[in-house]
Amino acid sequence: MDKFFKWKVVIIVLVVAFSIWKAYPPQDKINLGLDLQGGMQLLLEVDLEKIPEDARDDATDRVVEIIRNRIDEFGVREPVIAKQGSSQVIVQLPGVTDRDRAKDIVGKTAHLEFKLVSEDAALIKQAEEGTVPEGYEYKEMKGQMGTTSHLLLHAEASLTGEHLTTATVGFDQYGQPIVQLELDKDGAKAFDKLTFENIGRQLSIVLDGRVHSAPVIRDRIPNGQAQISGNFTAEEASDLALVLRAGALPAPVNVIEERTVGPSLGRDSTQKGVRAGIIGAILIFLFMPIYYFFAGFMANLGLVVYGIVVIGSLAAFQASLTLPGIAGFILSIGMAVDANVLIFERIREEHETGKTARASISAGFHKAFSAILDSNVTTLLTSLILFIFGTGPVKGFAVTLSIGIIASMFTALVVVRVLFDFSAKKNPNLKLNMLKLIGSTHIPFLKGRFFAYGFSVLTIIIGIAAFLMRGQENYGVEFTGGTFAQIQFQQSLEISKLRIMLDKEGERGAVIQRIGSEADSQFVIKSSAEDTAGIENVAREIAGEGGYKILKVDRIGPAVSLDLKKKAILAVCWASVGILIYLGWRFEWKFALAAVIAMLHDTIFTFGVYALSGREINLPIIAAILTIMGYSVNDTIVNFDRIRDNLKLMRRTPFEKIVDTSINQMLSRTILTTVTTLLAAFALFLFGGSSIQDFAFILLIGFAVGVYSSIFVASALVVDWKAH
Repeated sequence: MDKFFKWKVVIIVLVVAFSIWKAYPPQDKINLGLDLQGGMQLLLEVDLEKIPEDARDDATDRVVEIIRNRIDEFGVREPVIAKQGSSQVIVQLPGVTDRDRAKDIVGKTAHLEFKLVSEDAALIKQAEEGTVPEGYEYKEMKGQMGTTSHLLLHAEASLTGEHLTTATVGFDQYGQPIVQLELDKDGAKAFDKLTFENIGRQLSIVLDGRVHSAPVIRDRIPNGQAQISGNFTAEEASDLALVLRAGALPAPVNVIEERTVGPSLGRDSTQKGVRAGIIGAILIFLFMPIYYFFAGFMANLGLVVYGIVVIGSLAAFQASLTLPGIAGFILSIGMAVDANVLIFERIREEHETGKTARASISAGFHKAFSAILDSNVTTLLTSLILFIFGTGPVKGFAVTLSIGIIASMFTALVVVRVLFDFSAKKNPNLKLNMLKLIGSTHIPFLKGRFFAYGFSVLTIIIGIAAFLMRGQENYGVEFTGGTFAQIQFQQSLEISKLRIMLDKEGERGAVIQRIGSEADSQFVIKSSAEDTAGIENVAREIAGEGGYKILKVDRIGPAVSLDLKKKAILAVCWASVGILIYLGWRFEWKFALAAVIAMLHDTIFTFGVYALSGREINLPIIAAILTIMGYSVNDTIVNFDRIRDNLKLMRRTPFEKIVDTSINQMLSRTILTTVTTLLAAFALFLFGGSSIQDFAFILLIGFAVGVYSSIFVASALVVDWKAH
């Protein structure tokens, strides 16, 4: 038995206890991402050019603090307000789906000014004729019943909102909501002087450049109290009071990215994601003991611990579980089985040589360790790259996948090992029977490598051609900019009618796609417009009394889409460089370069097939591509690890023969691992719902081509390079 057996048991007990403590009850400890519970995310750009240079250093930090104060008063549960870069602020509002109201509260500058109205008839006439006198500004003011009037204001404010101490909602003599203001001591003095010296004149109240009211000063106001009227609803007055209390932003902010998910879509995504996870886990749990008998039961116990550790880790790190995160969790279950398969196949090989159960177990774990370490480290590298360059749900996927990889190594190498050692100690004659559907094979894989090269080149050319022909249609709004709206109508609707109405509204060129059956009347509309106003106008007109629901909105500015494109390209490049360096260190450079070429082959191959399917590339798809890159290298490393072992044992054998022998020895493991991983991906594809179907589809392609490339690209290239 392992000399560290007792310490391993203690560590397992502590880790499981800690995970349960952190995760229980899960509904209180696991935060759901916006895509699962509904809500909105805004990315704000602080316009630093509008403020003096000496005030720019901490302007974004002050914006973060002021917006946080506003959101706290707004009553949003567990919001996220954080600085991003030097001039951007990300705001996540779980459960908030009133988009216009939220944007108004978050984005309103709330710069309050009191300005005197000019009574000079000559100056007013000059302004009316189109020439505004220097030192003045000509403003429009909306009055009762939709009427408008124009006022000539002094450009310099007599008093600003910096002296404001509080703002509350009140009502005037007609019962209309107003905002009551109270100034501090210095502000009260200045207001007293201002009103005393200007009795009989109009004093305008200007908020963010808009004149809300311009009452005549009837008497001096010594108590520092004022009010803003302007035909408000009670909600508008309440929101205005809220932003005034929180303080004015030091600089204007612009919404450059908006993502909104309705609560019904969030609930549906959660239910389907969890269902896909349960089905995927059940399939794997059934497969392992059927094929590996006793060892399979040990693996399942390890997977139970794995699940507890992952959930506990998510709770401990306060990570938000997103829909791609659920996919990452399901996927990592399938990949966790890979470590067990590697170990069990090694144990089988050792046991077949006549070794005892304890000796076979020890040798199996020892010989599988390097392949498990190398394959998991490379996948972890891609997860790290995803986290660095990803945003929102992609980061959630990266976090979940990273936690899953570490947890899978812990459960396979520590938990399952302890279970085996304990069983072998209790029963020295322990039977390690396993099914062996694939016996010893001697397939000359590499003889057909030149046909494989031709097939790969041809498929890649066709895929690239399809990709280039589709052009911008390949990309979702994250990479093109524009708006994406998912709308559900309560009554049946023809797509042709929706298209005609959108064209009339000026939304020509909008892409319309029906989701689900015709009875659902659910549509995805993608437009190059800067906002969804036109789409919502059409939806309102078509729906009539039947009504409609906006299930999801993504609005991406051109600057953001360009940045996301750049990050996606950098993520793929850095993942390739990181894997090349690591494999160059663990193997020789020819192996490392062959693995990276095979990985890039899989990436291009998968993109090509994906383009042929007519689907769109979005951020979760980039996450899936990086996962495929990690998986591809994972499979290649397992073969390379066996080649490295056989090079020591078969010194006089031709290199091509060694590689063929190694591939044949690992064939059973390759097929079994692919089956378990594909089971998880198929569960996502069939039961994960439309939100995750494209993600699962590209994984299915990538996993299949990854197995092919590890044999016919990576291993084949090493053979050809070694021959020269």
